[in-house]
Amino acid sequence: MSNIFGNPKKGLNYKIRKGAYAVIFNPENEKVLSVQIQSGHYFLPGGGIEKGESEIECLKREVLEETGYEISNFFFIGNAKSYLPQIKKRPMLSDGYFYLADLGDKIQEPTEEDHVIKWIETERIAEVFVHGHHIWAVREGIRYKKQEGEGE
Repeated sequence: MSNIFGNPKKGLNYKIRKGAYAVIFNPENEKVLSVQIQSGHYFLPGGGIEKGESEIECLKREVLEETGYEISNFFFIGNAKSYLPQIKKRPMLSDGYFYLADLGDKIQEPTEEDHVIKWIETERIAEVFVHGHHIWAVREGIRYKKQEGEGE
């Protein structure tokens, strides 16, 4: 069963957009990696899966474009969807596939110039992240990390 966030507005034709997103925790503190765009909105790094691209290939490409960093050690958190009744663009149902990942080396400058890397305290995600399914994914990642720590 998938988690669905937001409510579809009647009369809108939602385009489904599959995307892959990385939940990357800072191992030294209680922060998660986000990207902030010019509007001030925060998102998990990631984006739309292109034709013929796997979820992992999408993650690697999108994170590299948005942050300049490589990522590794992927663990599937889950799938969640969010209704995005956008005003200027076509309404969208974001179908997100979320993975825990580790941040590797910076190998280039970001190619998406309007994206700025920000480490966000995990207790602040609900107030700064725009999409409900991104908040859900971070919380699921925290839950998994706690379970993993208890098993050691």
